[in-house]
Order: sequence, then structure tokens, then C-alpha cells
Amino acid sequence: MSQQGGRPTGHDDDWWGQLYDDSTEDTGPTPAADTLDDRFASAAGAVHAGAGERAEDTDPGAGPGVPQQRSRSTETPPPEPPPSSRTPTEPPFPERDGPPRAGAAAPPAPVPHGDGTPRSVPRDTPPPPPVRETQAPGIPDSDPPPVPRTATHLDLPAFPPPPVDYVGSGPPTYDAEPTALPPADPDDLDDLVADTVLDGARYGACTLRAVSVRGDSARYRGEPRRDSLLTARFGTAEHALVLVAMATGARATPGAHRAAAEACHWIGRAVGRSHARLAEDIRAGRRGDLKSGLHRLTDRSLGKLRASAAEQGVDPEEYAATLRCLLLPADPECRTRVFFGVGDGGLFRLRDGDWQDIEPRVTDATGEPVVGFGSLPAETPEGDRLTMDLGIPTPPSPYEPAPPPPREPFRFRASIAHPGDTLLMCTGGLAEPLRGEPDLCRYLTGRWSGPTPPGLAAFLADTQVRVKGYADDRTAAAVWEA
Repeated sequence: MSQQGGRPTGHDDDWWGQLYDDSTEDTGPTPAADTLDDRFASAAGAVHAGAGERAEDTDPGAGPGVPQQRSRSTETPPPEPPPSSRTPTEPPFPERDGPPRAGAAAPPAPVPHGDGTPRSVPRDTPPPPPVRETQAPGIPDSDPPPVPRTATHLDLPAFPPPPVDYVGSGPPTYDAEPTALPPADPDDLDDLVADTVLDGARYGACTLRAVSVRGDSARYRGEPRRDSLLTARFGTAEHALVLVAMATGARATPGAHRAAAEACHWIGRAVGRSHARLAEDIRAGRRGDLKSGLHRLTDRSLGKLRASAAEQGVDPEEYAATLRCLLLPADPECRTRVFFGVGDGGLFRLRDGDWQDIEPRVTDATGEPVVGFGSLPAETPEGDRLTMDLGIPTPPSPYEPAPPPPREPFRFRASIAHPGDTLLMCTGGLAEPLRGEPDLCRYLTGRWSGPTPPGLAAFLADTQVRVKGYADDRTAAAVWEA
């Protein structure tokens, strides 16, 4: 039929009859790739190109997933022929079911799925689900070996446990969240203490997380947090020195939070003014110099705290605080971590999945008991250079008589960190449940043994996991070694 709808004339429309004449035998595939099978194979190859190289293009000797260079003849699929070039006896749509016709195109080559497993895609159907497994030439039937990958937290033997509210035999007595605020003086709002302080940093080979949280008992009674936390960096670049200081005021005293904050303030000033010499001695490993120098700085800081109590007319035993400090050099080549302080608390190390209590014992504490302001001589019997080079004068005490010395000895420890270590310094509010409740140790081991340190929010949640019978403030600083 012509385009205008007239009767066929002459030889013009013979192609129509030849195309649909049932008497014409199937001539089979032509040498050119012009059948629907070939066109579907070309389209299927384009669709699955993002899933990997075709199985027949895989080099068997190079292992799975290593593409072999294709020959020039297979790089570009043949162009689709025009409709007039079809095989005259080929039906417009192939049969969907039944065996393939004699002389039809070869079965389709396997096309790999996203998991690298070759699967056969039939060429005579729209993209259906895979019909059968096939084996690519040269690749064994067994599963391919796993691809090496960088270790992540998913490669650990067990996932970190989910956060919990408490561990132990039962829930604590108090509520988990604050229920009352401390009283406020409208003329002294600077005296207010926040319920929680959270901080963190990363310098050199270590990552720091620090937190101070009001205890459940204080939250219930509306009392201020007695713990104080100071994190400070002195200096720049690899010569910088990071100080973490924490203090706890005396129990059941009205100015406990002020005494703790003042103790952190004084030790921060003393270390900051001497940070260059301290950082140099830490890098050089001058343990004796560090011991005597930090002893003196602690003595002067707590001496000023006792002098402040005398100025206020307060008993020095009431206006007092424990003090614990950690010095971290920013130099990535230096893994020396220095702890010093006075009073109870905890110093722990998590190494290879085990907690170690490395708190210096009183019998092993380095140095004599810390004494009052200006009481140490300018030179020690050991001739420690750091004590003399700090440039701190030793005038006579302006307070007569001088305040009596505290009973607590000076504690000091310098240790070398190993990659993967976690060092934890904390006040008694966290040290006591760690020593008294094994479930808390096991829980923190699971949470802190991953390849990366926890974020600030996760660290806060971990440190305030509650234990029945322990309701004091908790202040902690943890250092993860890369």
C-alpha cells in the first residue's frame, strides 16, 4: 500500500510481502550483527556497564575483578541497522518462551553482577531477573577471594555495646537528669557553675576528650558542682603544651566549687608561665627536673589557695581541693605523658583490652608532702635544673604564721604511651566506681576499644553511665593514642 492509501503498483511494495511471506524459509543469522538478539546484547552491555567488566573480558590470570584489555573489535558495539536491512523472514518480536530457533545467535555471554558473580542475561527478553548461574571462562567455580580493605570498626571482633543508662545490680536511687538548680545571687552571678563542661582537642599523636559533670546527688539537692575542669594550650605548633587540670572541693562546704576553680586557676597560671621549659624537658626526658619543678609549681598553687582561705577568714581545711593534672606535648614525635597532683582520684590505662590502675600509690609517691607558700628552698639536694630555671622567686611567706602544710603527698608519673593506648585521668567520682564495679570497666572497654576515639557527645554519655551507690561529681580526661 502506498503512502496515499492507493493500490500497490509494480515492484514498489514487494518488500512488504517478502517480509511477511510465511513461505519464505528462515535464512539464519546474517554475517552482520543486525538481529534483535545482537541489539539487545548491545543494550544489556550498556545497562550493566556500571556493574563491572563483562566476564569474557576478565583476565583469568589476574584474578577476579581485574579487567583485560579489550580487542579493538569489541570496544564499540555495531551501529543499529535501519529497519529495511532486517532479515526478511525474521519476525518483528522474538518468541518469549520455547527453545531457541535453529541457527539463532549464540547464547549470551555472562555479565557480572555488582558482587562480581557472573550471571547470564537472556538476550531475547526485556531485563528480567537472572535465570541461571554461569561460569566465566578461566574462573573457578568457587567464590572469589575477598578484596583486601583498610581496617575499620566493622572489622573488629565485636561491635561496641550500645549506650546504657547504668550498670551493676540495679538502677541508682536518683534520677538520671538534673532536677534542681543551685541558688543564685543576683549580685554574684559569676559564682554560678554549669551542670556540665565538655571539651576536646587533637594534638600530635593524641586525641583528648575532657568532661566534668555534676553528680546525681548534687543534681537532686540543687547543689553546685564541686569539681572544676581546665583545659588550656600554651605555645604554638610542635612546641605547644596542653594542660588538663581538675580539682575537687572539700565535701559539705559552701565554697567548695570556688576552691576547686581557684586551684585550677593557680596551677594553670604557673604551668603557662613555664610551659616552654616544661615542654623542652618533657621532650628531652629529664624526669628529675620535671619531678622537682612540677612539685614546686603545685606547692605554690595550693599555698596560694590556703592563703586565700586565710584572707577570707575560712578554715584552710574547708577551703581546700584535690588537684590532678596532665601535661601533653603537641610534638608528634614525643609520646611522653606526664601526670602530677595531690589528693585522691584515679589514673588508668586501657591497653590491649585490659584496664591498668597506674595511680602512683602513697607509699610510692614522689616527693615530700606539699607544704605552704614559699616553703621549698631555691635548690634541691639533687640540683634539679628545672627548679632553679623556672624563674619563680622564693620570698618569705607574707602570712605569719604560715599556713600548716596539707597531709596529702605529691604524686608524679611520667610514662611513654603506646599506639592504641587510652589514658584516663579522673577525680574520685569516677575512679571509685571504676575500681568497685567490674561491669563499668567492661562497658568502657567495649566503648573505647574502637579504632577511633568517641566524639564529644559519645564521651559524655560514656562517662556518666551510672552505678548504684556512686553519686558524686565526675570529672575525667581521656587521651587516645593514634
